[in-house]
Amino acid sequence: MNTALVTGGSGGIGSAICLKLSQMGYHVLVHYRSNKEAAENTLSAIREQGGNGEIIQFDVTDHEAVKAALQQWKSNHENEYISVLVNNAGYSKDVLMVWMKPHEWSGVIDANLNSFYNVTTPLLEDMVVNKFGRVINIVSLSGIKGLPGQTNYSAAKAGVIGATKALAQEVGRKKVTVNAVAPGYIRTEMTRDLNEKELKKLIPANRFGTPEEVAEVVGFLASKGASYINGEVIHVNGGLYT
Repeated sequence: MNTALVTGGSGGIGSAICLKLSQMGYHVLVHYRSNKEAAENTLSAIREQGGNGEIIQFDVTDHEAVKAALQQWKSNHENEYISVLVNNAGYSKDVLMVWMKPHEWSGVIDANLNSFYNVTTPLLEDMVVNKFGRVINIVSLSGIKGLPGQTNYSAAKAGVIGATKALAQEVGRKKVTVNAVAPGYIRTEMTRDLNEKELKKLIPANRFGTPEEVAEVVGFLASKGASYINGEVIHVNGGLYT
C-alpha cells in the first residue's frame, strides 16, 4: 500500500492535494488538528472517486504529539510506511512588525517552520531504508519575495525553503527527493478577504489560481517521473514574479 500523508488535509489546498494523490493510487492520510468534520468530508470525497484513506489527528506544533500519532499509525501498519509527505499545514497572522506581539511571531514560526521538523523527522528513516520517498513542502510567494505585514510568515516560509534545499542534499542518494511548491494568490479561505479584482491586475494570468492547480504540481513531484527533480522550488503563481 502506497501511503501519503497530507498535513492540513482538510483545508482548501490540502483537500485538493489529498484528492489528487488518491487519484494516483495513494492511500491518503488526511491530517487535521481540530476540524474533524472537514477532514471527514475530504475523506468522503476521496472514497466517492474510488480511492481510500483515513483521517489522522495531531497538532503539528507539538513534537511529542506528532511523534506519538505517527508511531501509533506505524504500529497499526507494520509492513507499510508513509512514502509521500506533503507539509501543507500552517497559517498566517498578518501584522506590521512594529506592532507584532511575541505570540504572533512564535505561533506562525511554530506552525509553518517548526512543524516541518516535527512531522518530517519521524518519517525520513523509513523513506531512506526503503530507498523511495517524497517530501513536498508547501511554501509561499511570501517566503521568496517577502511581503509587508508578513514578516513572521515570510521568515517561516523562507526557512522551509532553506531546509528543503539542505535536506534534499542529505537524502538524495537514497532516492528520496525534497521539493517545495510556492503558490501565489490561490482562491482559498486564506485569500477570501483579499481584493481579487485589484490584485489580479498584477498577475499576467489575470486571475487567482485554484487549489487544483497547486495539487497538480504536487502530484507530479510525488510521482516517479519527478525522480530527478530535487531541492527545487516550483512557483504556481500565474507569472507573478518578484
